[in-house]
Amino acid sequence: MQKIEILAIGTNEDIVKVIVRLINANPWWNASASLTAVQATTAINNGHFDLVLIGAGLQPEEEEGLLKTFNASRPEIAFVKHYGGGSGLLFAEIYQALDRKPAV
Repeated sequence: MQKIEILAIGTNEDIVKVIVRLINANPWWNASASLTAVQATTAINNGHFDLVLIGAGLQPEEEEGLLKTFNASRPEIAFVKHYGGGSGLLFAEIYQALDRKPAV
C-alpha cells in the first residue's frame, strides 16, 4: 500500500512541526509542511498530495483562494480544516476527510 501524502498548512512553525510529527507517526501517512498560502500552492502544483490539512493562521481570503483554486484544478485532493485539540482530533479529521474526498 502506498502512503497517503498529506500537506499541513499553518503559519506557526512550531505547531506545524508537531502536526507533521504526529502525522508521520502513522506508518501509512507522510506529511509535508507549508507555512504560507504561496508555499502551499507551490507544493501542491509540484507534488502529489491526497489531502491538504489547513491549520490556523491563514487569512480567510488566503484559505478561500486555496480551496477555490484546488477544487477547480485538483478536485481529487481532499481538504480539511484542523481545529487543534490534540492528536485524537487530528487523526479523526484526517480519516473523515479521506472518506469523503473532495472535502471542505
